[in-house]
Amino acid sequence: MLTPADDYPLHQTPETIAISGQNSNFYDRFFFNGYNKEGDIFFAAALGVYPQLNIMDASFCLSIDNKQYNLRASKEMNSSRLDLRVGPIKLDIIKPLEETALTIDQNEYGISGKIFAKFRHKAIEEPRFTHNQSSGIFIDCTRATQNITWSGAIKFNNKIIKIDDFMGTRDRSWGLRPIGGKEDKKNKSNEIPQFYWIWTPVNFPDYCFFYHKNDDLEGKTWNSRAVIDNLKENYKYETDNPKTELRYKENTRRISNLNVKLDNKEINFKTGRVFYMQGLGYTHPEWGHGNNHGSLKIAFDSIDLDQAELELGNGLIHNLHIQTLAEVEIKNSNKTDFGQGVIEQLFIGPHKPSGFKGLLDSITK
Repeated sequence: MLTPADDYPLHQTPETIAISGQNSNFYDRFFFNGYNKEGDIFFAAALGVYPQLNIMDASFCLSIDNKQYNLRASKEMNSSRLDLRVGPIKLDIIKPLEETALTIDQNEYGISGKIFAKFRHKAIEEPRFTHNQSSGIFIDCTRATQNITWSGAIKFNNKIIKIDDFMGTRDRSWGLRPIGGKEDKKNKSNEIPQFYWIWTPVNFPDYCFFYHKNDDLEGKTWNSRAVIDNLKENYKYETDNPKTELRYKENTRRISNLNVKLDNKEINFKTGRVFYMQGLGYTHPEWGHGNNHGSLKIAFDSIDLDQAELELGNGLIHNLHIQTLAEVEIKNSNKTDFGQGVIEQLFIGPHKPSGFKGLLDSITK
C-alpha cells in the first residue's frame, strides 16, 4: 500500500514504508520530558507508531501539586505514518533532531497548549540494545537521546503555565520490544521476568550528562554508557564502563542515592518528585503500548502522588516504572557544578547484586 511517506527517499527494503518487516513487535517512538528549576512541575509526552498492528498511540502527562494527570489517546493509523496526530495530541517535526512542536488541542479534560522543544546539542546515539530472554528476542532497538529547552505554554484548569525556562530530554527509539496484546503461546517459559534499567539524562548550564545501565539477573551489565557533552568547548567524553554505586530506600526497589564515577569526575544524584511512566503507557494494563482501542479512543485519569507509592505493596506493578526528578552535582579536581535531570528506573525480577530474588520481593516486604 502506497502512502505519502513513500514519496520521501527513505526506503531501506523493497517494501513500501507501510511495511516494517514481519515482526508484530516493531515500533517507532518519540519521548519527551520537561521540568522547571524549582522541581515542582514536571511533564512528559510520548507518541508510538506500530506499523504491523495498524495502531498509533500518544499521551501527555502533567505532574503538579500532589497529582499526575494523564491524557491518553489511540487510533487506527491506516498506514499513515506521517500523520502524527492522535486525538487532541499532535507532534510537528519543525527541523529534524533540532526542533519539535507539541500541540494539545482543547478538550473536555482541561489540559491544552502548545510547546516547543529545541535541542541543546547534537543527538547522541546510544549503543544498540539487543537482548534475548527465554530463547527469543526481548529487545532489539536503536535509541537517540538529546537534552532540550522548552518554550510555550500549557493551559491547565483555566490557568496558564508558562514553559519558557524549562529544560528536559527527548529520545527517539525504534526496533523490537514487547508491544500490543500478548500472544497465547503454548509451552510458555516458567522463568521470572527480569529487567534492570537505569537511565539518567541531566542538564547542566554548560554541558549535558547521560548515563544508562542494563543488567541481567546475575548483575552482569549487557548495555551501558556514560557521556559528557560539553556545549561550550565542543568536547565529548564517553565511556562504556562507568563505575556506579547506589542505595535503595528501605524495603523497596526505589533508588535513594546514586553515584557515578568517571575518571576524575564524580556525579551525585539527590532524588525528588516521582513521575509514573504508566501515564505514558509503560506497563499499563489497559493503555500499554500498541494495545488496540479501535478507530479512536481518548481517555483521562490521574494519580495521587501521596498514595501511589503505598499501593506498590498491593501488587500494582504498573507503578514500578518511574522517573525521579533529581538535583545533580558533578565534582572534579577543582570545582563543583550543579544541574537537574531524572533517574529513570525499572527493576523487575531477580538482580543478584541488589539482593532481589523474586518478581517484586523487596517491594512487598
